[in-house]
Amino acid sequence: MDVMDSVAGNRQRVVGFADVVRIPLRRWRIVLAATGLMLLAVAGYLLLLPATYHATTVVVLRPVVTDPFTLPSSGADRAINMTAETGVALGNDVIDATSRALGRDADDVREALSVEVPTGGAVLRFGYADDAEDRAIAGANAAAKTYLHVREALYQKQREGLLLSYDSTLRQVTDQRKAAQKGIPDEEDGQEGTPARTQAMLDQVAALNDQIAQLANQRAKIASADLTPGAITGAARAPLPSSHDAWQLYVLGALLGGLLAGAVVAHAREALDGRVRSLEQAADLIGVPALGTVRAAGRHTADAAAADARYVSLALLKWIRLNPNRPLVMLSGRDDEGRTAVSVNVAVAIAEAGQDVWLVAAPELHETLRNVLFTAQKRTPPRARVLRAGEAQRHNGSPAPGVTLLPAVPGPPQADDPEATMVIEHETGQSVLAPPRIYTPAFGDAYGSDGRRPTVVAIGGGVVRLVALSDQPMAGVMVVDAPPSDVDERGVRAAQYGTAVLVVARDRTRNRDLTRLVDRLRSAGAQTAGFVLTGGKGA
Repeated sequence: MDVMDSVAGNRQRVVGFADVVRIPLRRWRIVLAATGLMLLAVAGYLLLLPATYHATTVVVLRPVVTDPFTLPSSGADRAINMTAETGVALGNDVIDATSRALGRDADDVREALSVEVPTGGAVLRFGYADDAEDRAIAGANAAAKTYLHVREALYQKQREGLLLSYDSTLRQVTDQRKAAQKGIPDEEDGQEGTPARTQAMLDQVAALNDQIAQLANQRAKIASADLTPGAITGAARAPLPSSHDAWQLYVLGALLGGLLAGAVVAHAREALDGRVRSLEQAADLIGVPALGTVRAAGRHTADAAAADARYVSLALLKWIRLNPNRPLVMLSGRDDEGRTAVSVNVAVAIAEAGQDVWLVAAPELHETLRNVLFTAQKRTPPRARVLRAGEAQRHNGSPAPGVTLLPAVPGPPQADDPEATMVIEHETGQSVLAPPRIYTPAFGDAYGSDGRRPTVVAIGGGVVRLVALSDQPMAGVMVVDAPPSDVDERGVRAAQYGTAVLVVARDRTRNRDLTRLVDRLRSAGAQTAGFVLTGGKGA
């Protein structure tokens, strides 16, 4: 089977709906940190910053007309330019007068004061914000009163100018009337009727008198007009709402906002991290079938990990039968991907199936591997195993400790009988929980390069022999726990003579590291039997 196709490593992972929930749950620390920061910010706002009180004073505007009981034909809502009134309310005259009334700086008043205009209404809402409730009330009311005074003063100036215009016109018309009156001739005694010229001048004087009367009437109306621009209908008063009143909503908003922000950051971190998340994703990257999933071998999941390894061994036993004396090399990019646990559990599972297995690993891992083998021996005690006739000669003709030679036919056993059968069985009275026996291996070098015999553990119907990487045998069923490929090439070199089994850790193995390992195997011409997905960080 080829290592991978040329396109598999470039496939883009599709994020499904389940990932929307699964990613934040897996990266719960990021979500918790974002939520904590948001809650901390809200708590600082509520505890460290003083509450801000908002006071509102409502002013209803009225059009200034000569007859207060008669509205303009366009209506009261159109008789007032609300845009202009807003400009006056926020103008320098109102700001300066309000700042003098409150004893505050004009810039502070300008920042605290706001004016709202409801759509379609002649209403102004003066809002004033302050840290103290009484100052907020005083500010809103003072701004409203100041606006009314400033607006009334503007109307008074307009009326004074208009009255001056009427007075000037009246003087001119009066002068015209006086001049017209001087031109009227005196009445002559005995003269019947009025000459035409005299009648014309009398008509002119009468018209000027009517004009003077109309101007005087208009002036009187303007002088008597009510110049009040409006009235305060809703003065600000206690109690006032503050920015800290709805603190529960702030906390709830911070909680929901933190969860949302944390989820977004978690998805962003997921997109940038690029780790293997599923069996299907690993299969796309590697291009070979999965041999199984091995759960994390923790304190409470050791049996589950061993059970998973047995199913993996079932997938490998067929390859072992077809390719005898070729090593199974467990490969991973780094040491924290569960490779060693998979190697020893696969070796144990093959031994439980009745095979003699060489477990090749680095010397610094032997103590850990021995503990796992001892635990496996307690879980699956050794049982009697009958070898084929004539196979006793491969054991140097003498039984090893714990091995009894039985004849092929009834009778006393003969150690030198080539047809004798070797049976590995427990010695009488020996506990199955006793440490494993150390004896000479069945083939290859009987001793390691350091002069020590390999550790041999009988498990079920088979045997696991633990040796160092430098003492790897040349024949037999071999499971090699290769060093991490990122720092040592011996695993890839061993896979050239056997087959590689890639170990991929869920949520830990990075996509680029896995792709690089597959490329190295492909460049070396090594064969890959498949891959095993471990339980992730706990593995």
